[in-house]
Amino acid sequence: MMTYTYLIYLAISVAITVWVGRSLNKNGRVFLVETFTGREAVADSVNHLLLVGFYLVNLGFVSLALRFGGRPDGIVESIEYLSTKIGIVILVLGAMHFFNMSMLIRFRKSRLFSALDHPPAEPWKGKALPGN
Repeated sequence: MMTYTYLIYLAISVAITVWVGRSLNKNGRVFLVETFTGREAVADSVNHLLLVGFYLVNLGFVSLALRFGGRPDGIVESIEYLSTKIGIVILVLGAMHFFNMSMLIRFRKSRLFSALDHPPAEPWKGKALPGN
């Protein structure tokens, strides 16, 4: 009974994680392109890195959480066990989403973001400095 419960938990948790990850990746691109002032290559790169990190953290959590909790004895307890485990996974996914959003909003307000509006200075190529 426990083996089937674990397999169902893993299947549902991985499916939800992949679905949420794809949704955030697809719909978050527009937000990131705007955040990075139209620099699509940077936005796509950050979007991909966020997705990889999202998958690593969440799948790691799903794997670690497999061991915790009591062992169900019957069908009703198995359903309660699954709902608790999957509910926790969903809460972790939501918390990660809000954490990522708050970090992006902080980035927008930071000096680093405002530096994106100014192109980098020309390198000094052996020319005389202005005023010399």
